[in-house]
Amino acid sequence: MNEFLKKLLAKAAGFWADWSKKQKGLFLAVIAVVIVGIVMLFRVSATPVLAPVFSVPIRDETLRERIVVRLNQEGVNPTVTPDFVIQVADPETAKRMKDILIREDLVPPNISPWQIFDMESWTTTDFERNVKLQRSLTNEIKAHIKAIDGIDNAEVKIVRPEIELISSMQNPVSAAVTIFPTPGSDVTQNRKKIEGIQKLLKLAVEGLKDENIVITDNTGLQLNDFDGMKDFDKQALTERQRKSDEQQEKQYRNKVLALLQNTFSADRVRDLVVKYRYDYNYETYEKYEINPTIVKPQTPGLPYDDSERLIEIPLSESKSTTDWKGTGYNPEGPPGVEGQTAPAYKDASNLYGEMSQKTETTNYEFGHQNTKGENSPKVERLTVSVNIDGTWKLKYDEKKNPIVLPDNTLEREYTPVSSEDIAKATSLVMNAIEFNAQRGDSVTVTNIQVDRSEQFRLEDAAYFRKKQMQMTVIVFLSGLTLLLFGFILFRMISREMERRRRLAEEERARREQMLRESMMAEAEQDGTEVSISTEERTRMELMESVINMAKEHPEDAAQLLRTWLLEE
Repeated sequence: MNEFLKKLLAKAAGFWADWSKKQKGLFLAVIAVVIVGIVMLFRVSATPVLAPVFSVPIRDETLRERIVVRLNQEGVNPTVTPDFVIQVADPETAKRMKDILIREDLVPPNISPWQIFDMESWTTTDFERNVKLQRSLTNEIKAHIKAIDGIDNAEVKIVRPEIELISSMQNPVSAAVTIFPTPGSDVTQNRKKIEGIQKLLKLAVEGLKDENIVITDNTGLQLNDFDGMKDFDKQALTERQRKSDEQQEKQYRNKVLALLQNTFSADRVRDLVVKYRYDYNYETYEKYEINPTIVKPQTPGLPYDDSERLIEIPLSESKSTTDWKGTGYNPEGPPGVEGQTAPAYKDASNLYGEMSQKTETTNYEFGHQNTKGENSPKVERLTVSVNIDGTWKLKYDEKKNPIVLPDNTLEREYTPVSSEDIAKATSLVMNAIEFNAQRGDSVTVTNIQVDRSEQFRLEDAAYFRKKQMQMTVIVFLSGLTLLLFGFILFRMISREMERRRRLAEEERARREQMLRESMMAEAEQDGTEVSISTEERTRMELMESVINMAKEHPEDAAQLLRTWLLEE
């Protein structure tokens, strides 16, 4: 074994000697990291296990500081993790501290109120359970109220008195709620939301009644005083009815105005007033009516009513007739015995003559109807007032130009709306609004001339401005035409003068050439040597080269001549 260790150490020393300084430093660094990791592993494993007081993070810094201070007062050194969870030494301490924090209302808002029942203890009493139940119920109701739109925060207090043996001495369950609305919220004026909060409290707390619930806002104003809000409710109802009437008036106005403007144009129909009155009351009624009996209905297609109706119909009939002649003596039997004479004949006793009596009785049946019902809200009255303006036309002279008055305005002619058109427009509006004369509807269509002074002033100004612009354009075009004509005339004169000057120079050059040629011819005949100047020789050579060029390239020479002619 010692030999093996010696060989191993020798081999390691050889490797160490063969390594460079860089490899040695890297090896030592790896050894150091491994040693540090082992030390940290032992330290972490030796650290005691911490238990969280609440399983949720507490991000509210103020609440977290209050909890830490309270735990320090109990002699517990809490630890706050990076994710804001408060931990203590062991689970038993965590349960004990949780009970203290719940009792002092230091529970985080993001924890369910019912989680306090997760903690069980052999020493928990019924009183503590009831306190925890009430606190949890209060927090749960508070969470529900805060979840309502428009409520920023809420405070809930529920009082559950002790149960008395005598019911008459039992104090009722009561609740007080204070809500803090968000800026711009209508929760304090919204009765449905307040009633919803009140119903929520009644369903959540057993035995709670409406009269024992007080809901206030942050200013102390009671919101659930519905008996004292009757006037406010009436005002709100009136306001809603007024808005509904205004909306109906707007609909009728848009409908009638669009109908008339499409017929007479929007410029002529400007003023339209609609008054809409609606009866929102529900009324019950009971009426008794006698209706005639139709014996024969109206014949279809006849322009007149040939039906037969009877107000009364015979139901039963009785007749009674009495006749007698002669004396009215009637024997009455033996003395002392009541006779058997009928009463009708006793009056005629000991009379002589004739008697006749006739009685007829007829019972009639009348057609009647008993009606009971309820009147629903209905339109009480509808009035429409509209004004239709006539038409305006400009007057023209014989030359089809508008007539201008001495005051520098255009003359116009007004044509009022005819009576037939007024009647047709009235009928049109009446049909559009479903006119009902029995309920007092009224439709007024008038033709009152609309003041268009400002409109005519603007139209006249635009007309004269247009005429002035036309005159300015005509003068400008005339001047421009004269200037163009003068320029063309000047150009023609200058070109004519240039042409004559060029012809004169060409004629002079031709004469000089002929003179030189004649002089050279005479000199040749006389045998005299003629000296030619350098300019003349250059000119002759240039002329000769031009002639040769024209002979060799006739098309180019022709194109050059055409270009010269076009330029001239």
